[in-house]
Amino acid sequence: MQEFMKWTLDAIRKEGISMNWMEERRVEWALLLAPRLKHLLNGKTFIVITDEDRSWFETYLLKNINKPGLLRPLLPFVSLKSFYPNADELTSKEQILLLEDMLSIALPNGYVYFYIGKSSSKRADIAKLNDDSYMWLFDEQMQNSFYLSSTDENLDTKLLTLFKLFNKSIDATLFAEISF
Repeated sequence: MQEFMKWTLDAIRKEGISMNWMEERRVEWALLLAPRLKHLLNGKTFIVITDEDRSWFETYLLKNINKPGLLRPLLPFVSLKSFYPNADELTSKEQILLLEDMLSIALPNGYVYFYIGKSSSKRADIAKLNDDSYMWLFDEQMQNSFYLSSTDENLDTKLLTLFKLFNKSIDATLFAEISF
């Protein structure tokens, strides 16, 4: 069993040139991801939220995280839109707390918000209010978030490579190839 930080470096290097940019950010990545992988092992559901511009990525992530043919159990990743299609209309902290009450009833093992998008999006506010959230946040650095720039011309490519690393990290966790 390999330590997660070393495993992450090896996984990044195996991907070659497309992941070179991640080598210097691997510590930040691993420190943010490790606790979320533990949540996944403990049966928490990941509720995926994206800003409007990244809705394509939400679809991509949800279609590929449980892709047929993967040799692992199906994982609890769902879209917030599937639970509450009116999430864009939440305008206050109180309304978000009502949403969280509903989610805690619907998901008794717990949940983690997984937000991908601009920090200025109203949808980001939902994830920002929860300390366990996992965020790939654009244009703002904050706790529990992996910073990306929305003006990066390679942003979409980076999102796809991050998903690939995320997915491989899940496999390594499920098959006990790593330790935390």
